Formats: sequence, C-alpha cells, structure tokens
Amino acid sequence: MRIVQLLTATTVLAVIALGAMAQQAADTVAPEADTGISAKPPVIAQRRMVVSANPHATRAGLEVLRKGGTAADALVTVQTVLGLVEPQSSGIGGGGFLVWYDAKTGEITTIDGRETAPATATNDLFLGPDREPLKFFDAVVGGRSVGVPGIVRLMELIHKRHGKLPWDSLFGSAAKLAEDGFAVSPRLAGLIAYDRDRLFSQASTRSYFFDTAGNPLQEGYVLKNIDYGESMRSLAQSGPDAFYTGAIADSIINAIQLHPGNPGELTVEDLTAYRAKERDAVCAPYRDYEVCGMGPPSSGALTVGQILAMIEPFDLAELGPNDPVTWRIIGDATRLAFADRGRYMADSDFVKMPSGLLDKDYLASRSALLIRQDALPQEEVKPGEPPWDKAELRLEGAEFEMPSTTHFVIVDDDGNVASMTSSIENAFGARQMASGFLLNNQLTDFSFVAERDGQAVANRVEPRKRPRSSMSPTIILKDGKPVFALGSPGGSNIIPYVAKTIVALVDWKMNPQEAVSLPHLTNRFGRYDVEEGTIAEALAPDLEAFGFKVAARSLNSGLHVVAFTEAGLEGGADPRREGLAAGD
Repeated sequence: MRIVQLLTATTVLAVIALGAMAQQAADTVAPEADTGISAKPPVIAQRRMVVSANPHATRAGLEVLRKGGTAADALVTVQTVLGLVEPQSSGIGGGGFLVWYDAKTGEITTIDGRETAPATATNDLFLGPDREPLKFFDAVVGGRSVGVPGIVRLMELIHKRHGKLPWDSLFGSAAKLAEDGFAVSPRLAGLIAYDRDRLFSQASTRSYFFDTAGNPLQEGYVLKNIDYGESMRSLAQSGPDAFYTGAIADSIINAIQLHPGNPGELTVEDLTAYRAKERDAVCAPYRDYEVCGMGPPSSGALTVGQILAMIEPFDLAELGPNDPVTWRIIGDATRLAFADRGRYMADSDFVKMPSGLLDKDYLASRSALLIRQDALPQEEVKPGEPPWDKAELRLEGAEFEMPSTTHFVIVDDDGNVASMTSSIENAFGARQMASGFLLNNQLTDFSFVAERDGQAVANRVEPRKRPRSSMSPTIILKDGKPVFALGSPGGSNIIPYVAKTIVALVDWKMNPQEAVSLPHLTNRFGRYDVEEGTIAEALAPDLEAFGFKVAARSLNSGLHVVAFTEAGLEGGADPRREGLAAGD
C-alpha cells in the first residue's frame, strides 16, 4: 500500500494555499465564492474575542463587549446582524443551540432554541397523496416545512441569565445596517445566483433577492431591508414577545398558512406556546480533556463523544494528519457512531434513548471493531446495543438534513464563553420571508417516514416535537477551565468536521487557524468524501486500497474556534467562508 509522505501541519496548509478553492458542501444546494484556503496566523487577543461568519457581525459583537457587555449581550447583536447579512444561513426565523461557560461558577449549561412542529402535525406531514415521501424541495418550499422559530426565545433566556446591557440597546447595529444598506458579499451573491429558480418562484424572495429587471443581486449591490429594521426596532422596544405576538407573528402565520401551493399548519398558538429550554450539557472525556456540547434534540455531542471515545485508544498523534491509517480509523468510527445516531437519537422529550450511548465499556467494544487492516464492510456497520434503563425498539428513518447554518464563538472580559450554532436548515430555508427575515424549513429534519413494518422511527414527526439536529456547538475543558470553543455549519457533516478539528487541536497541537484550515475527509454512511482541490485528494488511492468508496467533493464548513492559551486568546475563522476573528 502506498503511504502518503507525512508533512507538517504548516506544509499541509501551504500546499492548500497554492490552489484550493472550496465550494459549498456537495450535498447542499449551492457553490461558494472562490475564497481559497489560507494559512494565515491565528488572531491573538488578551481579554475578549468574537469569531463569526461575517465581518459585520464580528465587529458589532466586539463593540458590545467593549461597552461592557457580556458574551450574552454580544450574542444577541451578532445573531441579529448575521440574520441580515448572511440570511441564507440563520436568523430570527430559525433556531439554534447554545453551549455556555459561566466563568463565575465554572459550570457548562446549554440552551435549546430548536424549532418545534405545530400542535396539529401528524406522522404523514411529508407524505404525498400516494403515501410516498415527498421529494425534498417539494416539501421545503412553502409553508409546510416551517417550524416555530426559537432563536428569539433563546436570546431572551440567555440575556435574562447573563446579560448586563439593556435588551433594547442590542439591536441598533442590525437595525441601522438594514436601513442604511450593506454590500452583498461574494458568497451571498453566488448563493442567490445558484438558487435563482426557487427564489424567483416565490413572491417575497423574488422582490428581495432580485433587481427590478429580474436579475439576481450582484456582489457589491447595496441591499436595504426596511422591514428587517422595523422588526429589530420592534424587538428592542417591545421585547421578545413582539416576535411571537402582534404584527410580526401575523406576518409569519400569513406566509405559512396562505402559501398558494404548499401551505403549512403552524398557528399563532404554536408561536405563543414556544419556550427555549435549558438542558444539561453532554460531556465526554477525550485524552485529558472534557468535551461538552448539546444533547438531544441535537445528536451532536453524543455522536462526537462516541467518535472520540472509539479513536482514543489509537495513537493519532504519532500517525499524524497525513497517514491514511488515521483516516481509516476516524472514518470507520464515524460510520459506527452514525449508525447509532440514526437508530436511537431524537428529541428526548418524546423518545426514550439508551442510557449508555457514552458508556465506557460499550464504546470500548465498538472501538475494538476498528482494530483491523482494512475498512469495515458495510454489512458490519450497524447500530450497537448500548445499555438501556428500559429497552425500546427503534428503527432508522429517512431524513434530508441539509447545511445552511452558522457558528460563532464569543469570549467576554469576565471569561464567559458562548459557543452557538444556529440555522434555518437549507440555504434560504423555506424561501418565504416575513417581516424582513427568512423562515426556516427545519421540519424537514424529521424523518419523512414515521414507521417501518409497524415499528416506530425515533425521529418521526410528532406535535410540538423538535427535529433531530447535527449542530455541535462545543466547549472543551481541562481541569475545569475552558481550553477550546468551537463549532461549524455543514448539515450532518458538522459532526465529523467538529470531531476532526478536536483531533487537530488536541492530538496534532495545531493552532486554531491551522485546525480550521485543515482539509476535510468525512465518512458518515460508507462513502469517503475527500475535499477536492486539497492535499486530501492524495489520500484517495490509499483509502480505496482499504476498501472505501472515495469521492472528491467540495466540503464547505464554517468552523470557528477560540483557544485559551497562556499568551491569551487565539481565534481561527474558516477561510472557506467570509468569517472574521477579532478581539482586544
């Protein structure tokens, strides 16, 4: 077997920088701007830092911190600005998850702002008249796919707990930028052009994302959003309830229920009933660290924790990032973890899950399957039998989780840390706008099929249930103190992106910028995807020799990382997107 020559991390990055052009992940809807992958050094700061997917959002959040605000205050500003300048990825019409480190108590908590299904939702929500599952975009475009947005309630909860600045002071940046206008970025322009047919087919997105001649907005076009500015000022003046009642709520319901071709069932009562939930963090050991993230309805922390536990017995530090054996181990560990994810993980308020998904002995038995010289045959990649408190049979479903998501990290002067991933699911969500923002299509993260042979699928549609997610906001502790905070967009690829980045930080001692710039190799369901245009493609022959099917694909993450070092804070922003790390 040919073994790729081991290179240092710096050399890898230099090779990437010579010609890599990363595009949108292959199983999403659109290409990215040709930003390339750079080997720039990490951003270093002493007291505070913001890393987000857009410079406008990063700078606005940093300004909040400079005024004495906490990470909770800055979070509100960063999210509302992102919803304007990066509307295809997240916004107040969507949902998300937050992992929070409280510097005063040393505790990690998580807040679930995931969308919920309407109270009237049934198992056949995404079945056609023939009782067969709808095609993905037939389900997405319109009102049917829209869940109750949760971001505003998440912002409300974290601000009440940890904010210092007045709520009404946190929306000015987004309001002013909406009313004055902002230049359409290369990435947004490219995504509009790629999705032009679906966006043009819907009245609200046609009027916003196209010029008067019917052409997609071009890079540099100054885009104003007066409706969004009014929504921001309404939220500032009247508080979070202004989103779930009154004019904004009416516009949401009208967009959903009055859609001419694909109406939805969400009601004002669904909006007013929504609550963000504080949940216990899910923490898993790795080497000398504690990796903490979001539990169900996110599958992120559990699946990342399983992957890390299975690879821990192997000396990845010695193997390094360029040995194909490293990726055989990580790839097969990911496949095994995804098998458990597909069968067992869902909204734990509705579905009983095995208590032992992170059980040490159980994962040791799964890790033992990786002690071999070749890839696991597909027939051997199946869910395990983790310990249960009370066993409940579950079957895999049929989901179409697509990546249109964002991640940001904020560290304030007091040492509080916010690691947050938010999303509207597919790029441009349901392609419906209300009061200046896009509505999500998160209900398509449910399984379209509710049962097989009379047995229930864990992630089936149920009233007021939250669909399973792969979002993996993460904070890593050592001796009770934060050492890394990270996360990424990317659909179900979020999980291998985050797991790989943790290995890069912990085992390969990369700085944050090196770690987020490292080429991607992911294997969730059997096919090994390697990031095209990078040195990862050189590993393809060796992976094929192991028995994997390999495809060079565009794998567009949006990894953002902050590391806590003796010298201060180090930030890295994924160069595949338009992110910025900044601090003082």
